[in-house]
Amino acid sequence: MNIKRVYADLGSKLEENKALIIYGPRQVGKTTLVQDYLKTCPYKYRLDSGDNIVIHEILGSQNFDKLKKYAEGYELIVIDEAQRIPQIGQGLKILVDTIPGIRIIATGSSSFELAGQVGEPLTGRKTSLTLFPISQLELNELYNKQELRAKLDEYLIFGGYPEVITSQTRDKKIALLEELVHSYLLKDILELEQVKSSKLLLDLLRLLALQIGSEVSMHELARQLGIDAKTVARYIDLFEKAFVLYNLRGFSRNLRNEITKKSKYYFYDTGLRNAVIANFNDLNLRNDVGALWENFLFIERLKKRNYSHIPANQYFWRTWDQKEIDLIEEREGNLFAYEFKFTSDKAKVPKDWKEAYPDSEFQLINRDNYLEFIV
Repeated sequence: MNIKRVYADLGSKLEENKALIIYGPRQVGKTTLVQDYLKTCPYKYRLDSGDNIVIHEILGSQNFDKLKKYAEGYELIVIDEAQRIPQIGQGLKILVDTIPGIRIIATGSSSFELAGQVGEPLTGRKTSLTLFPISQLELNELYNKQELRAKLDEYLIFGGYPEVITSQTRDKKIALLEELVHSYLLKDILELEQVKSSKLLLDLLRLLALQIGSEVSMHELARQLGIDAKTVARYIDLFEKAFVLYNLRGFSRNLRNEITKKSKYYFYDTGLRNAVIANFNDLNLRNDVGALWENFLFIERLKKRNYSHIPANQYFWRTWDQKEIDLIEEREGNLFAYEFKFTSDKAKVPKDWKEAYPDSEFQLINRDNYLEFIV
């Protein structure tokens, strides 16, 4: 199965004396994307990995002579796993500033490390792309909408990691997701942030996996884990920066009883979430289908907006008396409210919302119309 990725034409993103930074979770296909491009690349290129200690010494040296000699004769420099190289941002800045016509591609799985290193040094000198697990938008190039709907249960249970999607058996999919959790999920955090207890991180992640779609209390999580709330907040921040969790904040403009200080968290991949709690049961045997549906729609909508260049601020809306809307998008000067229901074909606009934001639009997203929302 050959799934065409949304950034397949990397060449159109490259510019002279600029770096193309490709972020994303581990194992979503960043390296494959780059390797596929290099097969037909018109430039003379050099490909190296951040795992190579020799490359560390060169690109992390900030030595102009070393860096010039490294890139001499090449039109394109490609660095995979660039987040592993100390001071990589400064090294890339020297290359784009001093070598006429050079182009650079750098991939990184940890936004907290790579973004922190390249953000300021490469201001005005980079283009950033985020590659997610395979989206329904991309699968729609391979399947029609009827076929996508037929596979919906599978996507909710096993998610969108490329190797998982292309695996032919249920057992193989489960084995791959378990391997992701235990070998890759926490790797960057444990290595780069010197967090000692992988067990504690996984325990926290399990608690969050059981609360998708619900507001999260740092103090309650801390009490359950026997650690302080500041440590919980720090670990969750690392999960966000490592593309494991997405933090959705509450929306408020008018009402005193709107909840704004708490967050909801979604996994970037539902298969990974299910692997964290070791539950790959069919949907008719689960009691968390509503939460899975909400997570799936939120992340697929995020992918669509990102890939289709639809700028928007996003929130959830909830009042202290439990009136709620799953997703609020603030875009084009307007408010768009979306309620996610897996089984229902009816949803009523909360009276408080309608009165506070009379010009907003409201839509129910269910199994009948979800593909129009995310594809």
